[in-house]
Amino acid sequence: MDLLLAFILFMAVMLAALIKGFTMVIALLAGLVAFTAVGLKRGFGVKELCKMGAGGARDSFIVIEVMCVIGFLTAVWRVSGTITIFVYYGIRIITPPLFLIIAFLLSCLLSYAIGTSFGVAGTVGVIFMTLARSGGVDPVLTAGVLMSGIYFGDRCSPVSSSANMVAAVTDTKIFDNVKMMMQTGLLPLLICIVVYSVVSVMNPITQVDAELLASFRSEFNLSLWSFVPAVLMLLLPLFKVSVLISMTASIVSGILVACLVQGVPLPEVLKICIVGYESHGGDLGSLLNGGGLVSMMEIVAILLISCTYSGIFNGTGMLESLQEKISSGCSRIGRYSMILLMSIGSAAVFCNQTIATLMCSDLLSKPYEDAGASRQELAIDMENSVILIACFIPWSIGCSVPLSFFGMDYHALPYAVYMYALPICYWFTKKRWYMER
Repeated sequence: MDLLLAFILFMAVMLAALIKGFTMVIALLAGLVAFTAVGLKRGFGVKELCKMGAGGARDSFIVIEVMCVIGFLTAVWRVSGTITIFVYYGIRIITPPLFLIIAFLLSCLLSYAIGTSFGVAGTVGVIFMTLARSGGVDPVLTAGVLMSGIYFGDRCSPVSSSANMVAAVTDTKIFDNVKMMMQTGLLPLLICIVVYSVVSVMNPITQVDAELLASFRSEFNLSLWSFVPAVLMLLLPLFKVSVLISMTASIVSGILVACLVQGVPLPEVLKICIVGYESHGGDLGSLLNGGGLVSMMEIVAILLISCTYSGIFNGTGMLESLQEKISSGCSRIGRYSMILLMSIGSAAVFCNQTIATLMCSDLLSKPYEDAGASRQELAIDMENSVILIACFIPWSIGCSVPLSFFGMDYHALPYAVYMYALPICYWFTKKRWYMER
């Protein structure tokens, strides 16, 4: 009963924070107090609980390090013109029947390169939505296409914060996970390419905004050197260069491009790495502004506090009775079916990809272990369930924020084919990757 009351309090504060527009950190801190109180009631001392929480928080440090570097990366890609040049040449090669398929493929490529759905949605996504509206393409359809593209990379990029978080909480290797994610994601990707190619031909764009291209040319030197940071980020992981080294190489090259090609002074570039990019042209400000270390601070706080929960849950055994019921469910309906149900429930309640992921990990790690499943099976099952499902729930942050960037609502979700094709395809084909017992 005490644990149930703690969850009810946590969910109530979370709901209030969402309604009022407050940061979720407040709700997480309230939940931390509530779960700590449960631990105290069950006979654990303050020092014991602090030690448990600190142990869980330490598990998040490697992911936090990656996310901080991602903050630098997203800012550098803006100031170096890397994002701009991808969009510029993408627009240049658009022919009317190819608009939607190019929007999908380009958002896939960029989300994989920088590993952030929000970053791509707020830049490339907004640009393509602007083009769709001005060119007579259905904006609801376009928003669904872009949702598929931005979450392609958010799920499987080696620099994705969610992919690194899953690797950390399951104690697996990121590159092994990426390899499996590519294999299990190939069929859904091909389905999307076929579907979006057809709808692209059926919904051609009537015109492309020439003023937008002119704005790009006036603010940036559209040199091919601006491709270099992206090329390094895409190629180095293929040679199993570590995520941090790959991102560092991309950042260093981006700084050089910003200074030597775009003519931005080094102190200004370093400032942008911290506080984010701010466009000098009013027309592009709403499209390109953002990034930087500061932009990642709330995400870092959410992850740190959430991992503290994990340490307390594991140390006190609060979730053992629930885990026993989940183990029984895994035996009856299969592990992946159970994680799908858990993903929907946790994402619907907590409205957040990070918390839903950590809850699934906390609740399912022991049932998977008891069933003889490997840690990598749990990691891939999570990547093919909660990571996408948490961003498919209309009131979840992972869904509502990108759609708000696009000026759309949940009506776009049926067109986000990748986000539901992948869990469905994996459900039918999992035995090819892991034999369920």
